[in-house]
Amino acid sequence: MESLRRLLPSASNLIVFEAAGRHGSFTRAAAELAMTQAAVSYAVRSLETQLGTPLFRRAHRAVELTEAGRRFHADVTLGLGHIRKSAEEIRARGRDVSVTLAASTAFASMWMLPRLQRLRDELPDIDLRIQTSDRDLELDNEPIQLGIRGGRPEHWPGYESALLAPEIIEAVASPLYLDRFGAPESVAHLTRHRLIHLEEPYRTACDWRQWFLSAGVNGATANRVLAINDYVLVIQAVLEGQGVALGWQHLTERLVASGLLRPVTEHRLDTGAAFYVIWPKSRVLSKPARDVRDWLMAEGRSASPGARSNGTDQPRKA
Repeated sequence: MESLRRLLPSASNLIVFEAAGRHGSFTRAAAELAMTQAAVSYAVRSLETQLGTPLFRRAHRAVELTEAGRRFHADVTLGLGHIRKSAEEIRARGRDVSVTLAASTAFASMWMLPRLQRLRDELPDIDLRIQTSDRDLELDNEPIQLGIRGGRPEHWPGYESALLAPEIIEAVASPLYLDRFGAPESVAHLTRHRLIHLEEPYRTACDWRQWFLSAGVNGATANRVLAINDYVLVIQAVLEGQGVALGWQHLTERLVASGLLRPVTEHRLDTGAAFYVIWPKSRVLSKPARDVRDWLMAEGRSASPGARSNGTDQPRKA
């Protein structure tokens, strides 16, 4: 079988031929390809010589594909189209600097959004996309490179993980609430305050009963005034002075530091679990995704408040 290189020594002649056949004009093909009309004519003539047959019928001001030219042009157009599409996809992948991060609405709004400008400053070439969900997504089934998940890594055998923040929970209220009702004198006294409950619909989360038990207090008769299934709304209700809520420290630390929220007791529960950046073991992370992962880890290390244990902390009960 004759080699393709011997049969068609110049691939560029095929590109010129495709343009000339599509336009039905050497002049318009030349304009598209930034060539002279004479160069287009020479390339087509060379291709005809290589193939041993005329591809165009030439008139005074026009050219027309011959029967052999039409058949060959259809095949060349199809082949070059496939090559173009493949090249465009490869180039797009090489230039793709987008990274998708899956997270809860609470993490996205309370941890990530306040840090977005710093991420843009430090990783200016990366386009971060945040996808929120009311449940943990299986990243293997989604075009998502990274996720934030709370718990313990041994529960996710299909994922690599990197520590972001420990799970530390304290009771928080707004100055508005404390001015109106006063601060509790003890954890036991807190059971008589207006408690806002998070009713997490999908993820496992510590509740008031578990938090009170970790302090050695039976909170079964605690005052329940409001239950909300969205943590962002829980914190909004606290800020409005509607009651006291459990504050996951990595999410509420900025509000506490600014004085918008205040811890109402000394007790803090370190559950032994933590929040992690995760990614599927089945995938190799792109350079942009690795950069975002490392940035998240560094932010977590610099922001983590650490456990301020009072000796009564217990693991979270699932």
